Amino acid sequence: MSFRDRYQIWSENPYFDEETRQELKQLTDQQEIEDRFYKDLEFGTGGLRGIMAAGTNRMNKYVIRKVTQGLAEYICDHGPEGKKRGVVIAYDSRWFSADFALEAALILAQNGVKAYLFDELRPTPELSFAVRELQAIAGIVVTASHNPKVYNGYKVYWEDGGQVPPAKADEILARIEARESWLGIEPMPIEAAKREGLLQMIGAEIDNVYLSRVKELALHPELDVHRGKELSIVYTPFNGAGNKLVRSALAELGFSSVTVVKEQEQPDPNFTTVPYPNPEIPTTFDLAREYGKKVKAELLLATDPDSDRLGVVLRVPNGDYRQLSGNQIGVLLTYYVLSQKKNLGILPEKAAIIKTIASTDLADEVARYFKVAVENVLTGFKFIAEKEKEMEDGGWGKFQFGFEESYGYLAGDFVRDKDGIIASVLLAEAALYYRNMEHRSLFEVLETIYQMYGYYLDSQESLTLEGHRGQEEMVRIMDSLRQEEIREICGNQIEKIDDYEQQIGKNLVSGQSYPLTLPRSNVLRFSFAGGGFVMVRPSGTEPKIKFYFSVKADSQSSAEELLRLVKDNVMNRIALIRSK
Repeated sequence: MSFRDRYQIWSENPYFDEETRQELKQLTDQQEIEDRFYKDLEFGTGGLRGIMAAGTNRMNKYVIRKVTQGLAEYICDHGPEGKKRGVVIAYDSRWFSADFALEAALILAQNGVKAYLFDELRPTPELSFAVRELQAIAGIVVTASHNPKVYNGYKVYWEDGGQVPPAKADEILARIEARESWLGIEPMPIEAAKREGLLQMIGAEIDNVYLSRVKELALHPELDVHRGKELSIVYTPFNGAGNKLVRSALAELGFSSVTVVKEQEQPDPNFTTVPYPNPEIPTTFDLAREYGKKVKAELLLATDPDSDRLGVVLRVPNGDYRQLSGNQIGVLLTYYVLSQKKNLGILPEKAAIIKTIASTDLADEVARYFKVAVENVLTGFKFIAEKEKEMEDGGWGKFQFGFEESYGYLAGDFVRDKDGIIASVLLAEAALYYRNMEHRSLFEVLETIYQMYGYYLDSQESLTLEGHRGQEEMVRIMDSLRQEEIREICGNQIEKIDDYEQQIGKNLVSGQSYPLTLPRSNVLRFSFAGGGFVMVRPSGTEPKIKFYFSVKADSQSSAEELLRLVKDNVMNRIALIRSK
């Protein structure tokens, strides 16, 4: 069926509401119509994400219906037990998130699958916890994480609380694709769903259990209780779902000197003060910095709208504030967790950390120092959660900490996704511990780590390439990089090239090739001799191609200069490819 045929059905068939049909009839740009209907919004390993609008390649209630119908059919294939165990559903503060969540719940109910729906917005990591706690067969969270306000998304979790793994995602996708028609998928009326026990609202009872487990992760709870109030913190939830639980977790541990950025406290789907609510972006902390200067806060914390990511800004001696990168936060927390567990005598045998191939190799150095194993996985926190489950099921590793460079962190065994609440607690406690017990700031701890292992600096660049043509350009860039065997960048020798699409790596020094055991993924990673790398991959959730840069040098200034040169060289190469 052509995009024009799809457009005609959506704009004329009375199954689609009047608002949807009128929106489509007003479109005059043929490129816009093609982009909206040339394909279905892609259901990947974690779910889907897109701009909210009418169309098969957009986020709307009809896409929610079709995807949820596929999920419901897959659950029904597991028999009455799967339907009875049900699906937990959470949502964030975005436009239509609550509507989409209810729509999904009522489609499940129509198929006889029980739905547990949170009574208001909740963080994504709590959804992961609730799936495990309620022993549900699956979970759904309606969120677009840190994307701009025009986006929304739909992520699917399985019974272990992790994002649905690729094999199961493929089976769900098969059910979705088997239904060619968009028509005839109707939700159960809400009162009927409640009356038949197919829709159950959940709330504070899950919050309380979750918070009790978070508090158990504190490594120095006595210190937190007695000295936590001395640490001045500014926190912002970016108008999202983290507000209540982050503040509760900190307060219950003893961190009572927390000031909230009022303009960003309450849910706001327009994200008025942070149009791109991503804590990686320095300007998103502008208001928090102003608050910090007023109350002389030592620590500024920010969670993204679904509160699975954490951004951190620290006060420096002259009173200014400096932001930590995701890799720096990950390294500091890795060092804190491992060193304190070793000091306390609770670092187990077979201890392991898990990180992604896009994250700094400095964490590998730290782990080796503490004789802790390192597992590197593909980009995406779902792969960290999968590896944790493998360790748990196989008994060959004891998970201590996991992180990815894009501000995602996890400790403990009760959540299977990145968790901004857990990370907030650990980071606050680390700052308190070093301040009171060692009279050092987190920056000084980080400097010690650099002096021990080398100055690793990291950065990212992204090219936004939207629509059908953008997808074609991404393919051309990746194909060109594969065909050209790059052996050096700015005089730095490339030691290894790992092609995860082909699942083959090559050592350029020895000339030997070797198999890559991670799942197939469209990723190229160029590793420098002596440390650092350049990695390229198209995003799985946004119309972008991402470039990751990591360098190692003997000093901060040398690393900064090398990073600048490497970035310029690579991006100039990409500009040349695009110009051909």
